[in-house]
Amino acid sequence: MRIILTHEQTDFDALASLLGAHLLDPEALPVLPRRPNRNVRAFLNIYGADLPFVDPKDLPNEKIDLIYLVDTQSLISVKGAHKGTRVRVLDHHQRRDDLPDTWEVTTDNTGANTTLLVEAIREQGIRLTAVQAGLLLLGIYEDTGSLTYSRTTPRDIRAAAYLLEEGANLTLVNDYLNQPLSLAQQALYDTLRQQAEHLTIHDHAIILALGDATEIDEELSSIAHKLRDLLDPEALFLLLSTRGGTQMICRSTSDSIDVGQIAAHFGGGGHSRAAAALIKDRSPEEVRRELLDLLPQHVRPPLTVADIMSRAPQVLSPDTPVEKAALLMQRYGYEGYPVVENDAIVGLLTRRAVDRALAHKLNLTAASLMQAGEVHVHPDHSVEHLHRLMAETGWGQIPVVERGSHRIVGIVTRTDLIKTLNPPTKRARPHNLAARLEEALPPARLELIRQIARLAEEQNLALYIVGGFVRDLLLNYPSLDFDLVVEGDAIALAQAVGKRFGGRVTTHRRFGTAKWLLPLPGNPNTSPPSEEMQSWLQEHNPADLPATLDFITARTEFYTHPTALPTVERGSIKLDLHR
Repeated sequence: MRIILTHEQTDFDALASLLGAHLLDPEALPVLPRRPNRNVRAFLNIYGADLPFVDPKDLPNEKIDLIYLVDTQSLISVKGAHKGTRVRVLDHHQRRDDLPDTWEVTTDNTGANTTLLVEAIREQGIRLTAVQAGLLLLGIYEDTGSLTYSRTTPRDIRAAAYLLEEGANLTLVNDYLNQPLSLAQQALYDTLRQQAEHLTIHDHAIILALGDATEIDEELSSIAHKLRDLLDPEALFLLLSTRGGTQMICRSTSDSIDVGQIAAHFGGGGHSRAAAALIKDRSPEEVRRELLDLLPQHVRPPLTVADIMSRAPQVLSPDTPVEKAALLMQRYGYEGYPVVENDAIVGLLTRRAVDRALAHKLNLTAASLMQAGEVHVHPDHSVEHLHRLMAETGWGQIPVVERGSHRIVGIVTRTDLIKTLNPPTKRARPHNLAARLEEALPPARLELIRQIARLAEEQNLALYIVGGFVRDLLLNYPSLDFDLVVEGDAIALAQAVGKRFGGRVTTHRRFGTAKWLLPLPGNPNTSPPSEEMQSWLQEHNPADLPATLDFITARTEFYTHPTALPTVERGSIKLDLHR
């Protein structure tokens, strides 16, 4: 005999997986769990007679040769199983490490487990009834939030489209998803809402709530969904007393909070966005204390404004004529400029306002056309904070202001935010060149780069290695000649390097460049090495160091007319790359 099993507290993905596995192996009996979710039970009360599910009490008294385990990797004891019973797992959760070696385990990364079975059904050309197609679609829709959860894959969407072609009815799906809570669930929901503990960990909003569910026989995950929708945290943790122990239910809406890993710590499992664990012999308060200690380790600090901003922003003064603003926008392609007076932000001038003024031949200034306001962010603000601020203010370009000095150090645009929030699904794997740098450069030259990088960091400057050196590094060709590009003031950084280590710095202020002549024996007319440099030279081979090092300010340039020398202005690394 062959049977198909899934987990208790059965949702539609689990029930649909039972059906899908049976359609692929009609001789295998799909065994109904004892405790399905309330909406699943309501569905079975109406449509169960048209489906092949078997009650555990009605299983034949035979030995079980094979168990299919779907949408779970936990096997309960079942009558008829023996040492020779084979187990075949089909699941969309991450494979557990403690599974027996004799099990045949297939896991895949889809939003719904049902998707894996629908793909096989389609490949084999199995025809479906409207009820079968409807149940399979319920499985996909429930586990992917009607195809809106971030873990939804193109495969889930293709499977759903196929089921609609096979006769699945969206009205049926809507009838059984998002059902109202029962009275008992509603009472627990109200208690959890009133007693919810609001936490902020690494700038992420997290809600933790404890409750008593010992008298509730119905599933509890729908309560978590309702609370998440109401309170809108980035992560939600429910710790509920049940007859079997403390039930942990976890939900996340952020890639920075992997609740699957947290649940695994407590012996449970699930996805990065939805997970659960049952902790026996421990109270919710005991679990809460351990969870509070654990969260800072598993909640990653968010991406900050400093990670995505452009440095060295261009700004306008309030008395800038509209014609000049239009020329700058045309030259650099910006959609807006911060307007600054006495180092304070007073507004934002947009391309739309400039175009409208020019169309009406209005001879106005930035002060007359700008959106007035002091909107800004700090470099350490999270991208989530930036997102909320842009949505509230409508500003598409927001200046970044350094704490303390109140100096404008960057700008972040709506495009920067959109690229961050919606990264390409297929992106090139980033290159980690640290190991290649260590292989390509002599220790003395590598340490020199690190020392200069520390100085740049102290001055809040972004530092880049540029030139043929980078190309050669990617091609695994040895090369030692490199230049340093600075977002900010390259001359100031070069002078700081010369002051700390000695040598001589020559500058070309028109182009924002500087050359540092290292304090080496072959360099004439240089100041002697500092004590720090002398100590450092004793540890490294001076012959491995360059005689000079060029510092270049990231810049943009334009030409007023053909054959003219370029007009150079300080810019960001983006503008320099455009150049």
